[in-house]
Amino acid sequence: MNSCKHSDLCMWLWSVWVKTPKLNNNDILIVSACLPYVNREIYENLSNRKQTLFACPEREPASYYGKIASIIKSSKPRTITVATIDGSPHCFQLHAAVNEAVYITGEEVDRKHYVIVDGEKIVEISPDSVRVARYLHLVEKLINAHPEILEELKKHSLEYIESLKNRRELKEL
Repeated sequence: MNSCKHSDLCMWLWSVWVKTPKLNNNDILIVSACLPYVNREIYENLSNRKQTLFACPEREPASYYGKIASIIKSSKPRTITVATIDGSPHCFQLHAAVNEAVYITGEEVDRKHYVIVDGEKIVEISPDSVRVARYLHLVEKLINAHPEILEELKKHSLEYIESLKNRRELKEL
């Protein structure tokens, strides 16, 4: 098991040497540092037989793409899997950074992107979903074409629910 406990040595994406032998030609999991606390079972299933690199864009520098590009060039990982908490504006950066690193290096690396929805359900997303999310004018087009998606957003986003309450209160004034 590759699970990191408090007494074990953890590998952090930002702090790991890009030529660390454990990464060489191996399967790498880049995971939100909070995932083991949010859903231990999902974390353990994903980390099985992978070298896990913890990351938290909220507490570390956000320029992960350069570090990941260096790992790709130096360690030639077989696969890269990214797993983050869905809806986190910070965690999204990890998905974008992996796509950007593959683009920068020109190397094709088998990769998987997963988000953990509401802390309970794992959903695979495509690299194209990550790309589209970077272009807000395209997201706006999708919302305009499918406004019902905002009803789905209500089920997941406390921020959106609060914004709806504030809009109602403003209208009442």
